[in-house]
Amino acid sequence: MLKATKFLNLNLIQFENKFNSLLEGKNKILQQVLKYIIRSKGKKVRPMFVFLSAKIAGEINERTYRTAAMIELLHTATLVHDDVVDDALQRRSFFSINAIWKNKIAVLVGDYLLAKGLLLSIEHEDFELLKITSNAVKEMSEGELLQIEKARKLDITESVYFEIIRSKTASLLASACSAGAYSAEQNKQTAETFRQFGELVGIAFQIKDDLLDYGHSGTGKISGADIKEKKMTLPLIYTLQKASSDIKKKIIYTIKNENNNKQKVAEVMQLVNSHGGIQYAEQTMEQYKNKALDLLFTFPASEARDAMQELVNFTIDRKK
Repeated sequence: MLKATKFLNLNLIQFENKFNSLLEGKNKILQQVLKYIIRSKGKKVRPMFVFLSAKIAGEINERTYRTAAMIELLHTATLVHDDVVDDALQRRSFFSINAIWKNKIAVLVGDYLLAKGLLLSIEHEDFELLKITSNAVKEMSEGELLQIEKARKLDITESVYFEIIRSKTASLLASACSAGAYSAEQNKQTAETFRQFGELVGIAFQIKDDLLDYGHSGTGKISGADIKEKKMTLPLIYTLQKASSDIKKKIIYTIKNENNNKQKVAEVMQLVNSHGGIQYAEQTMEQYKNKALDLLFTFPASEARDAMQELVNFTIDRKK
């Protein structure tokens, strides 16, 4: 068990009870889907970032629990919608909502979860928290659309890549940390520091996700899946920048036309490795992690800060 989880154990148990009570539908289909979501939920990493940010900034209170619930509702809604967009049939070794109940119900349930989060903040007049979380929704949508636009031509530069993952992935973790801090102490400067911290961790988290795709069996992710899905990740972008014209053409041709050929995909992965793409991504990931920890260490030493440091390391050292 993570020390961070142990440190927050009581808070997480109370959060789980409060969150599950929010997922109560008024009709049979909604009830079935929401119960399934509760069974298939992940490690509650984002609520942990909320609680630890609050504890470092001040004290955990009822507003903090609402904040964690808002973030988790938003995160769950985006996952449900992402599975529809990506036509994904599995999520965390469970069948996706769209795989069982089809796209129409999945989209509507995602909308329902998003609305529940917004109403939760409005009902308690948590307007600053609503602003923080709503901005994350906007940025995530913009990041997804930018990725779709650029994926058609496979012309994503490194700067565009970072804009995509900052918006698509890091914005939600940034909101979790910012809103968590603000829930404990209504200080916008402190909340902004935690937003920057969460964004840095979120970027490092996504680069780690990119790297897992180049791992071996047991990582929890199908090796080469990003190439098969024509996703331009940091190891691949770096390789295309450094490779000769002939190698670059070969890689792009494979991604566009032979992305379902296991042997061809394996050849691209080998080229990425031999051109230093993996090493470059690992170094970049560590740089973002260290920048995040530098911000974290501007706060006084405490058990909560130690737990947050461990949580950051966990997100980077994870195997899946």
